[in-house]
Amino acid sequence: MRLIEQVHKKGDPDPKAFACYGIDLRCRTQEEVWLRFVEGNPKSYPTIEFMKWVLKKTDQQGIRVLLMFWDHASWHKSKMVRRWLHTHNQEVKHSGKGTRLLACLLPKKSPWLNPIEPRWIHAKRKVTEPGKKLSAQELSERVCLVFEQPVLPWITSAEDEP
Repeated sequence: MRLIEQVHKKGDPDPKAFACYGIDLRCRTQEEVWLRFVEGNPKSYPTIEFMKWVLKKTDQQGIRVLLMFWDHASWHKSKMVRRWLHTHNQEVKHSGKGTRLLACLLPKKSPWLNPIEPRWIHAKRKVTEPGKKLSAQELSERVCLVFEQPVLPWITSAEDEP
């Protein structure tokens, strides 16, 4: 199936762009994908908000260290994200409370090494319909259904972020 980029019409209530953040969590006997959506393109601020949400959930589950593999997306490597990650890990180290996050960059142009990539491909095939433009709400509901996750409030993007 070949997808065609849809044109955003003036007055359309849906956002012109939105992104889905996800983590393929594999811990002990648990394996699931956690999802959050954000209006607009992925940037540093919503990436940090997603990480805060993930770390809160992992802390509640007693997970002390989370190893996360990232591709080379600009928002993964931004100064803002790296600074926040360093500060967060220092706070966890000094307080002894929370989940440390170890972010490892995968080699460039190697999506087959990222465990979530096959899941994204599978989900895209399950949720799309040729010739039909899905609303943001309908698409987010379908994606969450594929991963058996609830539809959560979207992460808001910072207005002043470039």
